[in-house]
Amino acid sequence: MLAKTEEQIAAEEAWYETEKVWLVHRDGFSLASQLKSEELSLPEGKARVKLDHDGAILDVDEDDIEKANAPSCDRLEDLASLVYLNESSVLHTLRQRYGASLLHTYAGPSLLVLSTRGAPAVYSEKVMHMFKGCRREDMAPHIYAVAQTAYRAMLMSRQDQSIVLLGSSGSGKTTSFQHLVQYLATIAGTSGTKVFSVEKWQALSTLLEAFGNSPTIMNGSATRFSQILSLDFDQAGQVASASIQTMLLEKLRVARRPASEATFNVFYYLLACGDATLRTELHLNHLAENNVFGIVPLSKPEEKQKAAQQFSKLQAAMKVLAISPEEQKTCWLILASIYHLGAAGATKEAAEAGRKQFARHEWAQKAAYLLGCSLEELSSAIFKHQLKGGTLQRSTSFRQGPEESGLGEGTKLSALECLEGMASGLYSELFTLLISLVNRALKSSQHSLCSMMIVDTPGFQNPEWGGSARGASFEELCHNYAQDRLQRLFHERTFLQELERYKEDNIELAFDDLEPVADDSVAAVDQASHLVRSLAHADEARGLLWLLEEEALVPGATEDALLDRLFSYYGPQEGDKKGQSPLLRSSKPRHFLLGHSHGTNWVEYNVAGWLNYTKQNPATQNAPRLLQDSQKKIISNLFLGRAGSATVLSGSIAGLEGGSQLALRRATSMRKTFTTGMAAVKKKSLCIQIKLQVDALIDTIKRSKMHFVHCFLPVAEGWPGEPRSASSRRVSSSSELDLPPGDPCEAGLLQLDVSLLRAQLRGSRLLDAMRMYRQGYPDHMVFSEFRRRFDVLAPHLTKKHGRNYIVVDEKRAVEELLESLDLEKSSCCLGLSRVFFRAGTLARLEEQRDEQTSRHLTLFQAACRGYLARQHFKKRKIQDLAIRCVQKNIKKNKGVKDWPWWKLFTTVRPLIQVQLSEEQIRNKDEEIQQLRSKLEKVEKERNELRLSSDRLETRISELTSELTDERNTGESASQLLDAETAERLRTEKEMKELQTQYDALKKQMEVMEMEVMEARLIRAAEINGEVDDDDAGGEWRLKYERAVREVDFTKKRLQQELEDKMEVEQQSRRQLERRLGDLQADSDESQRALQQLKKKCQRLTAELQDTKLHLEGQQVRNHELEKKQRRFDSELSQAHEETQREKLQREKLQREKDMLLAEAFSLKQQMEEKDLDIAGFTQKVVSLEAELQDISSQESKDEASLAKVKKQLRDLEAKVKDQEEELDEQAGSIQMLEQAKLRLEMEMERMRQTHSKEMESRDEEVEEARQSCQKKLKQMEVQLEEEYEDKQKALREKRELESKLATLSDQVNQRDFESEKRLRKDLKRTKALLADAQIMLDHLKNNAPSKREIAQLKNQLEESEFTCAAAVKARKAMEVEMEDLHLQIDDIAKAKTALEEQLSRLQREKNEIQNRLEEDQEDMNELMKKHKAAVAQASRDMAQMNDLQAQIEESNKEKQELQEKLQALQSQVEFLEQSMVDKSLVSRQEAKIRELETRLEFEKTQVKRLENLASRLKETMEKLTEERDQRAAAENREKEQNKRLQRQLRDTKEEMSELARKEAEASRKKHELEMDLESLEAANQSLQADLKLAFKRIGDLQAAIEDEMESDENEDLINSLQDMVTKYQKKKNKLEGDSDVDSELEDRVDGVKSWLSKNKGPSKAPSDDGSLKSSSPTSHWKPLAPDPSDDEHDPVDSISRPRFSHSYLSDSDTEAKLTETSA
Repeated sequence: MLAKTEEQIAAEEAWYETEKVWLVHRDGFSLASQLKSEELSLPEGKARVKLDHDGAILDVDEDDIEKANAPSCDRLEDLASLVYLNESSVLHTLRQRYGASLLHTYAGPSLLVLSTRGAPAVYSEKVMHMFKGCRREDMAPHIYAVAQTAYRAMLMSRQDQSIVLLGSSGSGKTTSFQHLVQYLATIAGTSGTKVFSVEKWQALSTLLEAFGNSPTIMNGSATRFSQILSLDFDQAGQVASASIQTMLLEKLRVARRPASEATFNVFYYLLACGDATLRTELHLNHLAENNVFGIVPLSKPEEKQKAAQQFSKLQAAMKVLAISPEEQKTCWLILASIYHLGAAGATKEAAEAGRKQFARHEWAQKAAYLLGCSLEELSSAIFKHQLKGGTLQRSTSFRQGPEESGLGEGTKLSALECLEGMASGLYSELFTLLISLVNRALKSSQHSLCSMMIVDTPGFQNPEWGGSARGASFEELCHNYAQDRLQRLFHERTFLQELERYKEDNIELAFDDLEPVADDSVAAVDQASHLVRSLAHADEARGLLWLLEEEALVPGATEDALLDRLFSYYGPQEGDKKGQSPLLRSSKPRHFLLGHSHGTNWVEYNVAGWLNYTKQNPATQNAPRLLQDSQKKIISNLFLGRAGSATVLSGSIAGLEGGSQLALRRATSMRKTFTTGMAAVKKKSLCIQIKLQVDALIDTIKRSKMHFVHCFLPVAEGWPGEPRSASSRRVSSSSELDLPPGDPCEAGLLQLDVSLLRAQLRGSRLLDAMRMYRQGYPDHMVFSEFRRRFDVLAPHLTKKHGRNYIVVDEKRAVEELLESLDLEKSSCCLGLSRVFFRAGTLARLEEQRDEQTSRHLTLFQAACRGYLARQHFKKRKIQDLAIRCVQKNIKKNKGVKDWPWWKLFTTVRPLIQVQLSEEQIRNKDEEIQQLRSKLEKVEKERNELRLSSDRLETRISELTSELTDERNTGESASQLLDAETAERLRTEKEMKELQTQYDALKKQMEVMEMEVMEARLIRAAEINGEVDDDDAGGEWRLKYERAVREVDFTKKRLQQELEDKMEVEQQSRRQLERRLGDLQADSDESQRALQQLKKKCQRLTAELQDTKLHLEGQQVRNHELEKKQRRFDSELSQAHEETQREKLQREKLQREKDMLLAEAFSLKQQMEEKDLDIAGFTQKVVSLEAELQDISSQESKDEASLAKVKKQLRDLEAKVKDQEEELDEQAGSIQMLEQAKLRLEMEMERMRQTHSKEMESRDEEVEEARQSCQKKLKQMEVQLEEEYEDKQKALREKRELESKLATLSDQVNQRDFESEKRLRKDLKRTKALLADAQIMLDHLKNNAPSKREIAQLKNQLEESEFTCAAAVKARKAMEVEMEDLHLQIDDIAKAKTALEEQLSRLQREKNEIQNRLEEDQEDMNELMKKHKAAVAQASRDMAQMNDLQAQIEESNKEKQELQEKLQALQSQVEFLEQSMVDKSLVSRQEAKIRELETRLEFEKTQVKRLENLASRLKETMEKLTEERDQRAAAENREKEQNKRLQRQLRDTKEEMSELARKEAEASRKKHELEMDLESLEAANQSLQADLKLAFKRIGDLQAAIEDEMESDENEDLINSLQDMVTKYQKKKNKLEGDSDVDSELEDRVDGVKSWLSKNKGPSKAPSDDGSLKSSSPTSHWKPLAPDPSDDEHDPVDSISRPRFSHSYLSDSDTEAKLTETSA
């Protein structure tokens, strides 16, 4: 865990000072601050809070607020690590993690998974390898972490492990199950045989999903059975074998299921199969219109395609699992037969007078053909409940009844129920067969050490959560019951076992805040009764399953009576508090509510039809026998092979075949569950099987170490909000407040339903489990194991006592070890036999142990490497010695190789050795042969012994299981016998008492009869007058009357007393009822107060425990910090000591260095002196040699002097050698000292360099980390800026485009309107100007025109000329556009005609194909008629063949009888011949024999003829079948061609409609353009007329102006006219490409030019461009230039003006006319 910074610590302190709390309300919870002040006067039990989201201040109950954790705890990986552990904090953490896509969270020892839609990338193979080999403390919460934890625990403890998945349907249990198995298969691996690989697991998953999953309202692919996948591991931790056991299969879903739900997936895959051969073989080419089972093919094409792909994937998966094609074909045959049975249907009994039979026999015939039996056998097995040729065997279905074939009295099933029973039985047999085949592919004979079991069951089923208003079914009750049992197992493992362990070891812990849990919902389902109930125990409470079993045996029983009995046992009773009862009555008839998950999940069940469902269905029992007696060998062989082995317990659990020892042990455990106690008696009951299967599941899991995974559903469509339980938490003050659903998580994160998550959290009791985990000691170890494992952390104790010391008191040794480990006292506790640890303590010890072990291993590796290096050095030394020895021997060999005796020796020696070696080889061969024979013999004996031991082991296991079964059966029988004996004695006693009572009553009855007889006689005598009026008669009469009066009086008196007593009793009862009501109200009030106080006490206790645990955590943290401080101080002191020691060593080395330098200097001086001595000696030697030569040259010198000289020479040489040796030694010592000095200097330099390098590396690491962080920060900032800029740029571009589009659309929409408005305005202005011009013209005729008016007229004339030119150009462009449109219209017409021709051709082809199809259909109908006739004929022929076969058999019998008679007659003939009887008798006998022989030959010929007839009939049938298949294929091809042509025809029609639309559009445009053209032509004509008039007026103006031009005053007018002509010339040059300029206009302009040239010839000169330039001063008039503001104001209009040339032309013409008029 990373250390917190000062800022984080300050933020947390500020958080806790503000006292943040969660305010719990109906929709969730909200963050608030609790206000506390002495001035606040709040009532008791109230608190004042301030909401953070809006600042509102509220007064709420104290029970509605919970402590909030700091923001640093928002995404903790373990919920048990929260400082304040409460419901809101847990929900907030889960919501934050889920919003960040963190789907897994630790909840103490368990894992909590929130499912999500889609497949996130956290389940890849790369992630798997990240978890490989890790401990739980080192892993983030993940489903792989659970698998790794279980796998590691299994390898370390060699104990079986199990992983149990809990949760609702659709919460992702099966997905987690698949990830768990895939992780184990990938990480653990498998042995060389590849028994269980990832590929096999994927194939198995595909197979189970197809045959065991179906869509429901809660899940798109819900698992409809429970399964246990067992992986057996060997010594190396690899998967040795695997097996799967299934139970609680919803087999009836094949035939009957809730509304809006589908059957199993495999039926849709099969119906969408693309293999035509297989479909033909299964008769699936033509599907039925309706199916009583509701099995219909998929309707959408994409669903069909997906189903076909899934079917191909399923076939590939079967191939991977080694399921042969024949076995696959068997599966398809059974599935198709189920479909055909649904298509066949069953008749209603009212319509057929009680006769049960198929509704459509042709489909039933197909089903019988696929199953390999006749229609009569199939009908008999379904409806008549008997099979031909044998008795029923035990079924292997999910719910199997007794082995007796008969039904009880009063049981009557409808034809449809019988048909459904057969379908469910067939599917159950098929599913069991598939599980057997899968286990066959996964089993192995390898030895396995331990196993791991993964349990997956269907989750809680609640139709209300799926948005459905129906009641839950019986199968959903079974699945919910199984989930409740698993939840109770989690409670036992988490609470009860831990508390019991603490109690055994005298660990005192107070868990006052943990509430007791009652399993009322489980008891309401499976509460068992005694074996034999007496009269005293007749009212004993029994569960729903037992009541169903009893009511199913009672004739005339109803579901209402069942519910009444159930509510009498478990319903709400008087005096019970609301919410305590697990059952509630529903407003709907035959419905009831059952509270699952401790009353947080109330499910409404519909019991209609449950009694009929739980009764025995003989058709289901006949299904296995029908498959075993099938005439198709591929079916019968599979099911006959399975019938011989007892692999299925009462048809309930499939997959108990297993080949490994552990699989046999698991199977024995499950069998024991079905053969012990009550199970031995009730195991054949349909209802009790449910309980027995769940018992077997729980018993199997209990034998292992369990790991739990809780899968929660984040959202649900039909979730109603808070649960219905009255005991659920009710918030009084804040429930009506308008508050948000809770403190929101970060924006953009995933959301979940808080109320739904709260209900699941309460139902699983995870909060209590986490409190137990925090407050208790979850980790524990036995004393001896703990000491052996962790004594490595205390080496001083080992040194003190020695490695092999014997521990007398383990507890005392553990105490010493714990003291040496210096653990916090609150983190561990010693019991009687084991040591207990807080959560996380043992993990820290394990980490320390790993570190210590790694250090020891490092030292051990160093020692081993040193030893190996020394051994290598020794070996090299030996090799060097050997090389030298070889070299020496080679030298010796070179010396003796030419020696003759050596040559002789080398020649003779091998011959002797050969002889010896041959004898040795022969001896060795003999020994090898003997040893080989012994080895083979021993191996053979070993194999035999192994086989015999295996057989004996299997036999022992079988005998043991049989013995156990027999013993259990015997115990059950003895119990039954004892119970029956007791019952018999009690019954006899009661019989005697009843007999005595009967005798007394009989005597009393006789006396009463005598009195009645006397009274009758007296009455008769009185009536008949036969009795005399004597004293006796009067006395009797008086007595009688007196007795009658006394009786009447007594009756009245007793009645009055009874009424008085009743009135008194009623008054007292009313008083008692009033008192009882008052007491009840007081009791309820006290109970409410007690509950509130209890809740408050629990909340305060929880907060106190959280604070205490937080304090303990702080103490542990402080203790760890103190330990680290002490360790740091010790390391610091050691570092100081090492520094001082290093300093002293350095000083010592410096002194030694100085000494060595001085010694080296002295030695160097000595060496120089010796060199001088050697030089002197050398000179002496030279001189002596010279003297010697001189002496030797003297022949006269004597020998004595010569010897003396030689002696002196030798002495001198010896001295020289001694001095040289001494010098060599001194030089060597000097060199050694220099080397030592150099070595010391290098060592010091190396130490200094290493120290500096370490410092530099640390600085570099810090700098690199800082730089990398800065780089990452800069990169992230740059990326954010770039993203922001891109976003802003995109937004700007988007806005610009939108604005452009808007303006363009506005311009396009308003263009016509604006142009028309402007033209209308211009027209009005033109008309006004024309009127003014006319007035001015009239005025000018009368008066001379002014200069200003003439200038205006000239300008207007110029503008009109320009406008006219533009109008002419626009007209030309419009004509070009019209021509293009005409061409387009012609092309469209051509395309239309071509398409019409193509359409007519396709129509003709369609008609031809329809005619051909009708003809084919008629041929097909005829063929079908022929086929039906042939089938009928074939059936008749088959019947005839059967009859002939019977006749053949009878004839064979007669033949045998005749042969026997013949033999007898022959024997008689022989006897008669021997006895010399009459010849006539013999002849008669011989004639009779011949007659019999002829009859025999005739019978043989008849048999041959019938056989030929049968073969011809078979050939005819085959030909007809082939013709039918060919016709069907041709029909399919015709249908496909017809569909293709219809598609083409549809496409052609669409193209025709598109072309017609285009043609209409083009015609509309053409019409518009023609209208525009007509308007333009009319406007043009009018403008031409106006223009002519204008030029005429201009001529008049010219004539009028000529009179005035002679004066100087008209010079300005001439200049303006000249400017106008110049501008016109420029316009003409611009428009010189246009040829439509009016010639008359040109003439007029030329006339104006000529006139101007005449009038101002001297002062004007034509310019280069044809205009006239004035040499006079600038005129006072300026021509009016066209206003550019119009173009600038509306550029689009100026650009698009050619499209609207007619409007523009009218405008310009109008201006031109105005100009002419003014002129």
